[in-house]
Amino acid sequence: MAADTDMEKTEDPTSKKLEDAAKKGNIARSKELGTAFVLMGSSLGLLIFGSELANTTLQVCRRLLSLDAKDMFETNSMFTAMGAALSTVMPPLLKLFAVIVIAAFVGNTLLGGYNFTWYGASFRPEKMNPMSGLKRMFGLQSLVELLKSILKVAVVAGCAYMILNIFFDDIMALSLMNDFDDMSDALYLLGWMFFALCASMIIIAVVDAPYQSWNHHKQMMMTKQEVKDEYKNSEGNPEIKGRIRRMQIQMSRRRMMQAVPTADVVVTNPTHYSVALKYEQGKHRAPVVVAKGVDEVALYIRQIADANKVPIVQSPALARSIYFTTEIDHPIPDQLFAAVAQVLAYVFQLKVYKRGKGQKPRPLAKDLPIPEGYRH
Repeated sequence: MAADTDMEKTEDPTSKKLEDAAKKGNIARSKELGTAFVLMGSSLGLLIFGSELANTTLQVCRRLLSLDAKDMFETNSMFTAMGAALSTVMPPLLKLFAVIVIAAFVGNTLLGGYNFTWYGASFRPEKMNPMSGLKRMFGLQSLVELLKSILKVAVVAGCAYMILNIFFDDIMALSLMNDFDDMSDALYLLGWMFFALCASMIIIAVVDAPYQSWNHHKQMMMTKQEVKDEYKNSEGNPEIKGRIRRMQIQMSRRRMMQAVPTADVVVTNPTHYSVALKYEQGKHRAPVVVAKGVDEVALYIRQIADANKVPIVQSPALARSIYFTTEIDHPIPDQLFAAVAQVLAYVFQLKVYKRGKGQKPRPLAKDLPIPEGYRH
């Protein structure tokens, strides 16, 4: 039962899977939404710039369909007329194309966002597999596309029938028009009829866009095993990461223990905490922690220090303060200067005394000057 559960696609797609799918062009897209925007943009463009385009087209027709004696004997008149025709028609035509291009871009990026990839255009052998083609032809997606096509035909046909009924008398009156103003009115009427017919595609888009978004999310769903495998591939195997982490800790501990013999003093708890300090005047602005540890590591630090004759000083409060406030190879905080200075002074006097060159130092004060915020 557990194996069957792991094979069911019950998990939401991860961001990595969505990114990988987007690189292959597999994102939520609604062709109906793009088509609706293109048709609506075209109809709006015709309503806005249709009159200007009709006027310029009429001017070109009048010019090209009228000849005089100069045109008949001028060899370049045809090219001149062609250039004039293009310069007259192109401005409104470019405006119309601009509206259509903007509408197409917005409609095709509104769902799924902008995504450009060459993967879809690349050659892949599986595209040539006839079985895959048959599966696409007779699959659930093909059935959905067939139903959408039937719905589109029904909606567009129904809207067209309603529009023809509403504007039937106006359409029949077009045959009686013979003036240019009448032509402008006819174009205006046809433009609004075209706009109303294109608006019917919005009904299809409103249904198709949510479905495509849901369907894409469903296709991207993952099994629990896929999520685990992806995590291992992206983050690394937890067992290997744990082993690497243990090796890093061992190497860091080894380097730390190698630094203990060079320390000036080891401050202890005396059993649970040990901190090794080193101070080089002119090199360090303050004593530096070269090693620290708790329990077994603390005991090991004391053993190495004892074997290398590094002074060991018991100061529980100071040992805990340095352990919790300072990382290895970092100087102690300014607030602990006074307490550590007393320890170093005591160690220095003790070394001088052991050489027989001074008096025995007084025992180190038990209550060193440690601020309240640094006591642990």
